[in-house]
Amino acid sequence: MTKLSTLAGNGDKTPALRHLTNMLILAMVASLAVSTAKPVKEKPMNFFSLKAETIDGAEQPLSAYKGKVVLVVNTASECGFTPQYAGLEKLWKDYKGKDFVLLGFPSNDFGGQEPGTAAEIKKFCSVKFGVTFPLFAKVKTKGEGQSDVYKFLAAKHGEPKWNFHKYLVGKDGQVINAFPSKVTPESDELRGAINAALGGM
Repeated sequence: MTKLSTLAGNGDKTPALRHLTNMLILAMVASLAVSTAKPVKEKPMNFFSLKAETIDGAEQPLSAYKGKVVLVVNTASECGFTPQYAGLEKLWKDYKGKDFVLLGFPSNDFGGQEPGTAAEIKKFCSVKFGVTFPLFAKVKTKGEGQSDVYKFLAAKHGEPKWNFHKYLVGKDGQVINAFPSKVTPESDELRGAINAALGGM
């Protein structure tokens, strides 16, 4: 009678034990799956994933320049380096058909040397220097209100120290190097870097 009672008792517990065992197995399998799953790598931020406003007020996805070498310059109309506009225009014309683009971003961050409106800046650049390379709306290149474009450019290569600071972006959308204002558009240093980015032309 005792043996029968024990067996009956064990029989009552068997479904519960099976359920508990199954739950433990499922938990172990789930834990193993989590520990062995490969983390999904996020794609690094890319210059060509950004947008900016043109000098005419239109939104411009920078993906339009994807696959090109890009030189980004913060410009100003009343700066000692303003004559570099002429050199930048020549640089643009020299490299225009070679997977290269030059983008100008007017800024009033340094010495208040770009006080004009978008229309005034555009007219000044056109009349004074015959600028034909793409120009964008005035931006903040540093500090509070810094534009997304300059947040990206400055992340690894520092913020501009003055007007006509130059960032060279590779065909992969990552910043290759930055050049201070004193490095002119005609310099071997800058042109050599552009040539290397273009594939050693």
